[in-house]
Amino acid sequence: MKVILPLFFLFSTSLLNGQSNFPAAWSGNWSGKLEIFNATGKLQELPMELQIWEQDTVPETYSFIIIYGEDKVAGKRDYQLITMDSAKGRYLMDEKNSIKMEAYYLNGKLVQWFEVEGTMLYTTTELVGEELLWEIISGSSTPVSTTGNETVDGEEIPPVRTFPVGAMQRARLRRG
Repeated sequence: MKVILPLFFLFSTSLLNGQSNFPAAWSGNWSGKLEIFNATGKLQELPMELQIWEQDTVPETYSFIIIYGEDKVAGKRDYQLITMDSAKGRYLMDEKNSIKMEAYYLNGKLVQWFEVEGTMLYTTTELVGEELLWEIISGSSTPVSTTGNETVDGEEIPPVRTFPVGAMQRARLRRG
């Protein structure tokens, strides 16, 4: 028991230190396979890269370059991750084309939730051990159902809208 407790403490302390060192702890060239799913199963698998590097010229700004597929020019998405308030976990993802979206670092995960042309997207990126796990879940912003919105046993139940999930993209990336 005496050996297990100090090892657990060291392990948990190193996890917390890595978490608090975001985004610097995520720096590097990451690569792996992106899998795309819908309700019928896997639709597609393709290579994916994520390059995260601190920029020397702009403080608290990191390049956040995603490359989808074999074509490193056509598949390249050259973004910037800008620190807004690290104590509050607030960041900004700048797509360098007038689109700038808030991102939140919560409990070790970088999270974004946004809507584009009627599609809701929820994206997460998380460092787990030696892997960076990247995921996007998407679906229509039009609810498929609304329930509640009535009084039950004297309690006012608010309306609850459920939104459809149409697809999921998932990648396991390793530094290398």
